[in-house]
Amino acid sequence: MNYLGHIGIGYSLVLDCPTSHIAVKFAEILTNIDRCSGKELEKEAKFLKNGDVGMAKMIPTKPMVVETFVEYPILGCFAVRDMRKIFDVGVDKKDPTGANKQDT
Repeated sequence: MNYLGHIGIGYSLVLDCPTSHIAVKFAEILTNIDRCSGKELEKEAKFLKNGDVGMAKMIPTKPMVVETFVEYPILGCFAVRDMRKIFDVGVDKKDPTGANKQDT
């Protein structure tokens, strides 16, 4: 993350993905991860600051369609933007709604 200050729960920003550009809100910061080793440093972190790596749950303000990075790498990427500047990039790890689950 390349952002002056810190990002906490409830912070709103713009999520740019290949199919849409929609405001989202940080609902939950799931984990803070060590940048070098990839090990979890803190579970349910209160905020992320400049240089941190983490996983977060973001809620869009409007309905949007995204794909997981594993299934569609091109469509599973996103950038996070605030104050007309990109400060973070990432990939969609899973579909929180379960909409693409298939019963066999």
